[in-house]
Amino acid sequence: MSNEFTLDAVDRDILFHLRRDGRLTNVELAKRVGLTPPPCLRRVKRLEEAGVITGYRAVIDPHALGRGLEVLIDVEIYAQDRKSFQEFEDTVASYEEVIEFRRMYGRPDYFLRVAVADHTAYEAFLTEKLSGLPAVLRLESHLTMKQIKSPE
Repeated sequence: MSNEFTLDAVDRDILFHLRRDGRLTNVELAKRVGLTPPPCLRRVKRLEEAGVITGYRAVIDPHALGRGLEVLIDVEIYAQDRKSFQEFEDTVASYEEVIEFRRMYGRPDYFLRVAVADHTAYEAFLTEKLSGLPAVLRLESHLTMKQIKSPE
């Protein structure tokens, strides 16, 4: 039995518009997808209840917060036991510079997206926080030349 939720063309259109602007009023959303407001609202509620729509959030400009340098980091660790994995994950997840953190299949063990002010701040993050963790085996940093597409 599949856990997938079946979407029709109207559902996909609703999701398209909400991805672009999650603050659309129901009346405006209904107009854009060719429905009247009550059935549009029912569809949105159904998508929320099914877990297709998991929330609404603001997209923040990192430059406005003084975090204009974004670095992608591959992390390999020594640890093989669950306790060490959990300690590493808890520690890294607590760093405010880390804006995305994923455990991967294969290599690397983890993928991080880090946002800092500049190269000096990144060096400090790397040397004072990340590379000093006991589980860390190898770090590989990737600086973005140009962002082509973003989920936000």
